[in-house]
Amino acid sequence: MSCEPLVYRIAFASLKGINRTLAGEILSRVGGEEDFFAATDSALSSMMGVRSKIFDRTYRDTLIEKAKKEADFIAAHSIAALYFTDAAYPGRLDDCEDAPLMLYATGSCDLNKSVTIGIVGTRHATPYGIEFTERLVNALADSLEEAPVIVSGLAFGIDIAAHRAALKRGLPTVAVLAHGLNTIYPAQHRQAAVNIARSNGLLLTEYSSSDPVHKGNFVARNRIVAGLCDCLFVAESAVKGGALITAALAADYNRDVFALPGRISDKYSAGCNKLIAGNSAALISDPDDIIDAMGWRRKPEQSVTQTLFAELLPEEQAVVDYLTEKGEARVNQLSIALDISVGKLMALLIDMEFKGILLAFPGARYRLAKA
Repeated sequence: MSCEPLVYRIAFASLKGINRTLAGEILSRVGGEEDFFAATDSALSSMMGVRSKIFDRTYRDTLIEKAKKEADFIAAHSIAALYFTDAAYPGRLDDCEDAPLMLYATGSCDLNKSVTIGIVGTRHATPYGIEFTERLVNALADSLEEAPVIVSGLAFGIDIAAHRAALKRGLPTVAVLAHGLNTIYPAQHRQAAVNIARSNGLLLTEYSSSDPVHKGNFVARNRIVAGLCDCLFVAESAVKGGALITAALAADYNRDVFALPGRISDKYSAGCNKLIAGNSAALISDPDDIIDAMGWRRKPEQSVTQTLFAELLPEEQAVVDYLTEKGEARVNQLSIALDISVGKLMALLIDMEFKGILLAFPGARYRLAKA
């Protein structure tokens, strides 16, 4: 039996009960994935010093046949298979013992970028939670030196709000799915999923195209959301729900957890309030709270003329240039230096003051705002 290396990797990653530690132990003793599937039951038991159902020849052959079909599906749909020993496999998951050995992805996002944030919350999001989610994504896009990766689960409510906000601002976003890449759930988010994959984002899953979809998948995928990010933000949640499960997993992985507080009477703020009260999450009232807490590098501050005065009339630009050089000036000085009559100059300076470009000081002195 000889197959492509990918087939053996897919089959090996499909072994029941396999985790990174056990996988490493097996491979170190057996030699490699192909060797594992070529060996006899008794040889594997002897090498590992224990009998196990995963050594059964019939079981292993079944996995190989399933893996062949998955490899064909991957090739036909240009899907990337990220194996746990690959350089492209997300390094943050190396810290997570229960991370999958294989991930399937479509899109083009670098999962090892230096700034990644998970944003999760209830399916029953309120305008309050959605507005803050959008505000957070906008602030990250505006403030950070490196474009952050936004990770969520493509679900209704906060998840899709985070993905759409990222798409709107041109940020890479990763949707972690609870099923294979042969389908999209919920179907209403199919177009968003297409946009994610086409816009430097990624659709990511541990499930093959033949794996059945069941409720447990959605809980299991939360560990991937938690593990992929540097920190997790919970926008809204009831006292029970997937977002709180993700928050607990993130804490277990030593990720920073943040939560948006709400009124004690609001059902979908109760979970966030509980996290904050139990010191399981830091209270966030402004996007800057997360940026400062994480120590992420901000964009360098631009000069006054770049930020405030990007579109100036020629005479306004002349005033700005003069004050940038001199620091401040009186009306008479400006009139002589710029060869503008005092009457015309006064009207110009008043307009610039109303625009927030200038500040007037006693003695008819002017300075640039924020200079």
